[in-house]
Amino acid sequence: MKPARAAKRSAREDYAAKMVAPFAVLGIRTADEFVTAIEYLPRDAPRLAPKNRVAERACEELAHYLRDPAFRFDLATAARGTAFQRRVWDAIREIPPGASMSYGDLARKLNTAPRAIGKACGANPIALVVPCHRVVGGRGAIGGFMGTAEGGPLAIKAWLLRHEGCRAGERES
Repeated sequence: MKPARAAKRSAREDYAAKMVAPFAVLGIRTADEFVTAIEYLPRDAPRLAPKNRVAERACEELAHYLRDPAFRFDLATAARGTAFQRRVWDAIREIPPGASMSYGDLARKLNTAPRAIGKACGANPIALVVPCHRVVGGRGAIGGFMGTAEGGPLAIKAWLLRHEGCRAGERES
């Protein structure tokens, strides 16, 4: 491995905390007084106690959400993204717990295309706080999640929707 790649990899793995959730380990990144990322890590990823007050607060709020799906996050965040991505993320934050919005409906609201909404969701660095799991496919379909339309990520999305009492993505038998 080249030194530049090794440095890039170690910086990427620099979490301020890793907390266990029922569906994954949540990797939390911070900078200054802000949460910069919350990522879904494999369930067997090792836990990491918070390294700073911002990470400690993030863990407290995430734990509160896991106990009470109606909880509203109040974390100071600093997500890197384009102006368009930030506009989509702001709109997604307005979707209340237990509700969902289709990619198409969100696209119409923001005067853009559903595919652009999906790409912005996939680029969201702050999982749960920016609840992209609440953006679903049309006609009762769960839609994609974390850049895929199958496998483990969809199980996480389904868990989160069920946790919030949202029926989106459930198909009638």
